[in-house]
Amino acid sequence: MGAGYVGGPTMAVIAQRCPHIRVCVVDISQAQIDAWNTDDLPIYEPGLLEVVKESRGRNLFFSTDIDAEIKRADMVFISVNTPTKTTGIGAGKAANIKNCELCARKIAEVADTPKVVVEKSTVPVRTAEAVRRVLATNEGKVKFQVLSNPEFLAEGTAMPDLQDPSRVLIGGMQTPEGLAAIQELVDVYANWVPKDRILATNTWSSELSKLVANAFLAQRVSSINSISALCEATDADISEVSRALGYDPRIGNKFLNSSVGFGGSCFQKDVLNLVYICESTGLPEVAEYWHQVIAMNDYQKSRFTQLMVRRMFNTVTGKRIAVLGFAFKKDTGDTRETPAVFVCKALLEEQAKVQVYDPQVKRSQMFVEFDYTCGVNKDNTPRLEESITTCEDAYSAAEGSHALAILTEWDEFKTLDYQRIYDSMAKPAFVFDGRGVVDIEALRKIGFEVYCIGKSKPKYSLDSPK
Repeated sequence: MGAGYVGGPTMAVIAQRCPHIRVCVVDISQAQIDAWNTDDLPIYEPGLLEVVKESRGRNLFFSTDIDAEIKRADMVFISVNTPTKTTGIGAGKAANIKNCELCARKIAEVADTPKVVVEKSTVPVRTAEAVRRVLATNEGKVKFQVLSNPEFLAEGTAMPDLQDPSRVLIGGMQTPEGLAAIQELVDVYANWVPKDRILATNTWSSELSKLVANAFLAQRVSSINSISALCEATDADISEVSRALGYDPRIGNKFLNSSVGFGGSCFQKDVLNLVYICESTGLPEVAEYWHQVIAMNDYQKSRFTQLMVRRMFNTVTGKRIAVLGFAFKKDTGDTRETPAVFVCKALLEEQAKVQVYDPQVKRSQMFVEFDYTCGVNKDNTPRLEESITTCEDAYSAAEGSHALAILTEWDEFKTLDYQRIYDSMAKPAFVFDGRGVVDIEALRKIGFEVYCIGKSKPKYSLDSPK
């Protein structure tokens, strides 16, 4: 249930690796399902289309006939969105599990044979208990077992993450019936995952492990980003500091690349959910500790934007800024919580003209991320459509611009013809690299004024002619 970033790829890999199992992905959105039944899939993930095409029509199906597929299934995965609450108790921190509850109610309403219900969405601790209580309304006729099987996918590498996972976590009730349900799901994954990587726990440990895993990764990003500010203040080089840290086996070299900030559907939502759980259980000091991970991420995005304005003679009003990359990371079209939204909004508030290029993000998708509608804004700043131009390539985005802001680390940005770009830009031409993509010295030789997070400042004075 749910044909999004988790449901679609996960079920495609199960179908690929288990050709003897019939897999059907259902969703209430006809447009979403229609897209899955074409070669223009609704999400971009390297290798996904090939896996879908291998099984689609054989043992992998996509449908809006939810009732019929629930009746037919032995096992039902709930893979729906669990956004952060915007109103009410826990607003801004707690996860909204409305969609999970609606799925559970539909299962309880329709099911006429025993089902194993698998909680695949990232959810707060004890969501499985809420699902179990809803399903209990039908347990006079049908028996249910509820499992927690959180996803550990990194967008951009979702297919290898699914095909060769570092671990599969399955939580369930520690009763004979619960353990039997856990074994049913273990038997599915065991078709391609070594059994020593399939971990069985109780339900609560499984749910909490997902939140904590994302919180730890987000913490590493915020930690190295905090040091990037210190590097700039002391003329240290963040890449050299990161390399030195990475050689320490106790630390390792993952998630030590400084950037404009983390984004995506999970990190901020899961850390805030962890904060809310800590507050709700009377642990304010623990809650504040984890909240600082989010505060540092917000600071990094704000600091990058302030750097742009400050270095461009304290104003970007009326200037054209080329934004290269809008997705929150390379190799995905996902724009949820992308730092590019924050940077673009800040530039628009300063009345700049923004020209955006991203190889995988469509204009319509980009505008979904802005939380105000097109037209004149409340503060009478220009219409959104008129202030943001979407471009077909990096060269057209850069043409006539005063600065480049690199906000996604797409590989193609490393190999652009920067001499051609420089020649097409207004002078002085600025580059603000939020992802550590460019060769700083090579661009400075061309004539650019280059600023990169965590790197030393230019050796020449900003006030001198260049």
